[in-house]
This record gives sequence, structure tokens and C-alpha cells, in this order.
Amino acid sequence: MGTPGGRLASRGVRIGSTALGCAQLGNLYGQISDGAATDIVEAAWGRGIRYFDTAPHYGLGLSERRLGDALAGRPRDEFVISTKVGRILEENPNFAGERDSGGFDVPARLVRRWDFSAAGVRRSIESSLQRLKLDRLDLVLLHDPQEHLADPGQAMREAYPALAQLRAEGVIGAIGVGTKSSSSLLRFVKETEIDAVMSAGRYTLVNQDALVELLPACVERSIDVVNAGVFNSGILASARPAQGSVFDYGAADEALVRRVNSIADACDDFETTVPRIALQFAASHPAIRTVIFGADGAAQVDANMDLIESPPAPPALWRRLVERGLISESAVHELIG
Repeated sequence: MGTPGGRLASRGVRIGSTALGCAQLGNLYGQISDGAATDIVEAAWGRGIRYFDTAPHYGLGLSERRLGDALAGRPRDEFVISTKVGRILEENPNFAGERDSGGFDVPARLVRRWDFSAAGVRRSIESSLQRLKLDRLDLVLLHDPQEHLADPGQAMREAYPALAQLRAEGVIGAIGVGTKSSSSLLRFVKETEIDAVMSAGRYTLVNQDALVELLPACVERSIDVVNAGVFNSGILASARPAQGSVFDYGAADEALVRRVNSIADACDDFETTVPRIALQFAASHPAIRTVIFGADGAAQVDANMDLIESPPAPPALWRRLVERGLISESAVHELIG
């Protein structure tokens, strides 16, 4: 994993090597109680995690509210929060009891509206601060800027300068971009003075898109990489992919399921598991500052941390995966030694 001294550290933002992704606190794919959400955050805190990532998008603000409640009373200087801008939440004038259609099991009392304008950025940050019960944010990320199809250039043209100004004013500590598009992240790395990128599912056991250009560019420019989506929506989260496994928020195709099963066969030979080496791989590139994982309960926090803290898989396993054509040698260079 990357060594200390990247741009985040220069801004006084120290994120640590492991972070909790808080989409589940917004009822991602299913409901959890307020108490269960608090238990997740407390379990992460108990395992030494001090970096928590959220967004207004997650549960139409529910994730931010629950995270703020769970961290209330904790010393502010002991934790780091990142949230995102680009989707404004507004009242749904046509609400009639329906549920959110964005993957979160919450009432659709609010609706999301794309807005990367300077005014929209400030409005979004003010609302996030209220939900989180904070007076400052450590890291703010432009969220999926390439998906604002009506004006894909607005994030670069308006939102980035607005964030840079807020960073200069001290309202936020650092700025970055978070998305699953390596090309979008690369553009901001090359054309702006961002401090970090959050790459979602693009440096994993089965997808190394970020390795081609993005990660080398981040090393060159000392930009910190937060590696999210390291289980690719679930296909790498169990010892073997189950029937109907999900990959990148959709159904995994048969070829990919066979590939992951072949990786699992090699893991069996070395008495390890796919989730364990998925987490180990996700942290292996020098550009990567931290790895984010989510959890739907306190037990899953502990399970993931146990994997992260377990002894590394032997170099022979990585060589086996290379020999069988399951991963490229360049991807596992740091792990083979």
C-alpha cells in the first residue's frame, strides 16, 4: 500500500489504510435498523477504523444522518469523513408511498437531481454538514461526474473550481473525484489539482482497468487513491460465487463465474479464500492509500477486518494465478516479489 506523504497528508487529512463504506447505512438493497447502523460504525471504530465514506445518494441522505448520529460525541479530530457532491436531494412533490428506485430501500420522499453547478455544490455541502452534524468535511468528492449526461462537462467547469475555493476557505480539507470510470478519473488527475480519487471496482481481482493509466498517473502526481468496490458488488465476497452472483451492480456472466471459480480452486490449494486475497490484492499497488469495504452488520465488519489482518497469501499462489491466465503478472508484481 502507498506510503505516507501523498496530497491528503499534505492537506492534514490522514485516512489510514482501511475505511468503512457507508452505503449500507442507507439501506442498500435492504433495510437495516438505526441500531444496526450504529452497531456497524461502532464495530468499525473498535477495529481501529477512523475513515468513513458516505454520500447524499446513499439512501436519500439516510446514510449521512445515521453516520452523523453514530459518530456524535466522538472527538472530531480522531476521525475522517468523506462525502460527495453532484446529486442534490429535493422534496418529491408526487410522493405517494413508493420506495426509492435507486437501489436503496427507503421511502421516496426525496428525489435526486444532477447538479454540478457552483451553487449546487455549496448547497449540497451545507445539507451534508447538517445531516452529519459537523462543521467541516475532511474530503469531498465529485460523484460520478460523467453520468450527468445533460451536461457532462459541468463538473469540470463549475463544480471543481467551487470545491477548490471551499478548500482554500478551509470549509473542506481536501477534494477529489469518485466513480467507476477510470477514464473520467484520469482526466481530473491530469487536468486539475485534486488530492484524491476514489476508484470503484476498477482495481480488483477480476478488473484491473485502473492499472493501465490511472494508477501510474496518480503515482506520478502523488495523488492518493482510495480503492472502493473491491468485491465488485459481491462476486468476490464469498469463497465461491453463488447462483445469481452480482458483478458491477448486475448479473455476472457465466465466463466470469467460471473465472472466479478457477481462482477459488487455486485458493483451495493454498488454504486461503477469494475474499481474503481480494482484499490483499486491492491494497497492493503503491498508489493506493486505503481500501474501503462495506458491511451489512457488525459481524461482517469483524469478518472483513480478520481477513485484512490475516497473514498474506504466499507468492506461490499469485504465480499460480498468473500461470493459469487468471490474472496478469504486471497486476501482481508487488505480491510476487
